[in-house]
Amino acid sequence: MSESAVTSDPPVKGIVVTHGSMCHGMVDAVRKIAGVDDEALEAVSNDGRSPETLLEAVTRAAGSGPALIFTDLQTGSCALTARFVCRDPGNRQVIFGVNLPMLLDFVFHRELPLPALVERLLAQGRSAIRSLEPSISRGGNRTSAGG
Repeated sequence: MSESAVTSDPPVKGIVVTHGSMCHGMVDAVRKIAGVDDEALEAVSNDGRSPETLLEAVTRAAGSGPALIFTDLQTGSCALTARFVCRDPGNRQVIFGVNLPMLLDFVFHRELPLPALVERLLAQGRSAIRSLEPSISRGGNRTSAGG
């Protein structure tokens, strides 16, 4: 099956689960940049939630269709909750280390089968991490204040 092939299943639902309000900012940015509806991506914060209430919120957000849970870290309450909710790897998966380019790609390709979508998003997320190459005029030969 090619990468552009779609399934007859419902599109994958995205849930961004983070510490504090980071998830709300990321989802808001995706909605503003991409102009997508509220059904594609949902934010769930661990702020003020016990492990049980966080689990309830993420499980409710994931629903019964295919779901992809994005977390900020590989450890902590968000990651543990995501791992628990994603016990059915055929219908749900988790990606740790979410970034904005990954979420933007997600909303435009969420019709892909879940395994192909995860592979694509991991590649997109990794390729978006770069450093600005220092300019030769700012780096290298520095002189002291005295000349």
